[in-house]
Amino acid sequence: MKGKLIVFEGTDGSGKATQTKLLVEALEQRGRAVRKLTFPRYDQDSSMLVRMYLNGAFGTDPNDVNPYAASTFYAVDRYASYKQDWGNWYETGGLVVTDRYTTSNAVHQAGKLPDGACQDYLQWLFHFEYDLMGLPRPDLVIYLDLPAELSAALRRQREESTGQHADIHEADAAYLRRCRENALRVVAFDGWRRIDCSRDGAIRTPEEIHREVWSLVAPLLERE
Repeated sequence: MKGKLIVFEGTDGSGKATQTKLLVEALEQRGRAVRKLTFPRYDQDSSMLVRMYLNGAFGTDPNDVNPYAASTFYAVDRYASYKQDWGNWYETGGLVVTDRYTTSNAVHQAGKLPDGACQDYLQWLFHFEYDLMGLPRPDLVIYLDLPAELSAALRRQREESTGQHADIHEADAAYLRRCRENALRVVAFDGWRRIDCSRDGAIRTPEEIHREVWSLVAPLLERE
């Protein structure tokens, strides 16, 4: 009896962590047992190659590592998580909500490729993780979309308030713009659901976005 897997994906700064938290709280308030996940798991050994990559150990330009190689770094962390943490929960019917998943590779790594090569990469990625590695396919992917200029402004505010330095993805504005453009193609390719997180040049409130999230999640749960 397989469980349900709901994934939040989105532009940098779009509120993935916030919407994951709000959805989990809403589910628990309705009496649903749910597991909350976040990828990559930066505090785990299985993310070592991810951390090395993002910190520039293999090159300071995201394109220094080809998308197939970079994707395997993240896939290893997800596989370890599934085997050690939440696999049994999911396999026995558990509900899982995660902030990022295989979907992040589809956004960020496919963004390195020319348009004609993206579909081949996406087919490889989903076959590699879902079929060969045996990770679950999401039942619902919600893509939180935010224009690049708003995303960049939020990122600068975050860096100033936390003192954290941007990784090689976050520091490359042109790369992030390409990722967002690619993400909109992936939404159509893989049947994701897109939510516009801004209106008239301003970011919508988390509560307003959550109501739209719930309108997507409720029908999935009703089909159980």
